[in-house]
Formats: sequence, structure tokens, C-alpha cells
Amino acid sequence: MNRAAYAVARAGLCLAYVYSGVAKLLDFPAAIAEQQHFGLNPPALFAAATIAVQLGGSALVLFGHGRWRALGALLLAGFTVLATVIGHPFWAMTGSERFHNLNAFLEHAGLVGGFLIVALLAAPARAGHSRA
Repeated sequence: MNRAAYAVARAGLCLAYVYSGVAKLLDFPAAIAEQQHFGLNPPALFAAATIAVQLGGSALVLFGHGRWRALGALLLAGFTVLATVIGHPFWAMTGSERFHNLNAFLEHAGLVGGFLIVALLAAPARAGHSRA
């Protein structure tokens, strides 16, 4: 595998998470307000956890190796599943709101797939098992 291309791909996957985590860190009151908007309580705890997962998971994906990179990818995949279900409930919408949220939901599903590929590539192969 081309290491440079793999690094660029990982950076692309993490870009939105790094941006969002830094923005939340720099404007923590807005991060708290976002958590309140989605009904998450206590909002400050959820805001801090979101920042930690976005920045910590991204750092592991970008700079970690082996199991650490896989852990970061799985953290971001899990976070994305939860955030997408909470933030884009297209099944409860109609019209253009449903259309836009369904598109966002599907785009986030693609990110989850990308992170799962990173996790599979990063996890060390177990003895007697090959990676496909």
C-alpha cells in the first residue's frame, strides 16, 4: 500500500472531526448549547466527551499505529453512528428536511465505513488468520 496515499486518506476522514473538536474547544459555551439542542444531559459532560473523542480519536487515526490506530478509528466510527442517529433522524421528517437529513445520514454512513476499513487495516493480524 502507498503510505502517503493512506496518510492522506486518513487525514481526509479526520478533517471534519479535528475542525469540529477544535471549534468546540475554542467556543465551549457553543459546544454546550449544541448538546442542549439535541437534548443531551448533562450538556457540559457530553460536550467535553465529544471534544475528547473527536480530537483523541483523530490523533490516534493520524499518528497512532497498530491497535492504537484501530482504537481511534473505532471510537470515531462509534461516535459517528451515535451522532448521526441523534442529529439526522430523517425517518421522523418529511419533504426537503427529510431529503437533506437522509443525505447527511448516508454520507456519515460512508465515514463509518471508511473508519472501519482503517481499523481493519491497522489491527494486527492474529496468528492463523489472514486479512482479506
